[in-house]
Amino acid sequence: MAYPDDLLSANERVVIHKHPHWKMLLVPYIVLLVTLGAGVWLAILAQDLSWSTLAFILIGAVALILIVWLFLAPFVRWRTTHFIVTTDRVMAREGVIKRTGIDIPLSRISSVRFEHGLIDRVVGCGTLIIESSSEEPLEFDDIPQVEKVHSLLYREINDNPDDDFVQPTQQQQQPPAQGR
Repeated sequence: MAYPDDLLSANERVVIHKHPHWKMLLVPYIVLLVTLGAGVWLAILAQDLSWSTLAFILIGAVALILIVWLFLAPFVRWRTTHFIVTTDRVMAREGVIKRTGIDIPLSRISSVRFEHGLIDRVVGCGTLIIESSSEEPLEFDDIPQVEKVHSLLYREINDNPDDDFVQPTQQQQQPPAQGR
C-alpha cells in the first residue's frame, strides 16, 4: 500500500514505505489457531450435554472475544502502522481511532543506527534508532530489513542536494591582496 501522494510536499517522493515485520503477528496467529482448536474441541465435548445450545453460545462468545482482542486488534495495529522515508523526512504513523505520528526532517537527523539480536537477524528485522535534535533518540521496533533501511536512510541524509550548496563567505569572494 503506497503512502498517499497528496500528503507529501511538492517535490517530495516516497523512498521506503514499510509496515512492522511479520514477527509482530506470530503470537496473534498462534492465539487464533489455539482458540479455534480449543473452541472446536470444547464444542465436541459439549454436544452431548443437555444444555449444549447454551454451551455452544458460551464457547462461541468467548472465542469471539479472544479472537477480536488477541488477534484482530494486533492485526489492525500492524496494518495501520507505517514507517516511511521520503526524500525530505522520516515519518512514522500508527493507530486507527487515535492516530499518532512523527515527522523528522532529514536535515535534523544527526545519526542513524540499528540493533538486532539473534532472533531478529534470523527473521530479518531489527530496531532502527534515529538521533535528532530531540533529547532522546527515537526507536522504531520491528523494521523489516533494518540494515537496508539504515543504509538507504543514511544515503538519503548524506546525498541531500540542499546540503551540498555552500554559500561563499565575504573573505572567499575578495581577491587575495597583492604584495607591494
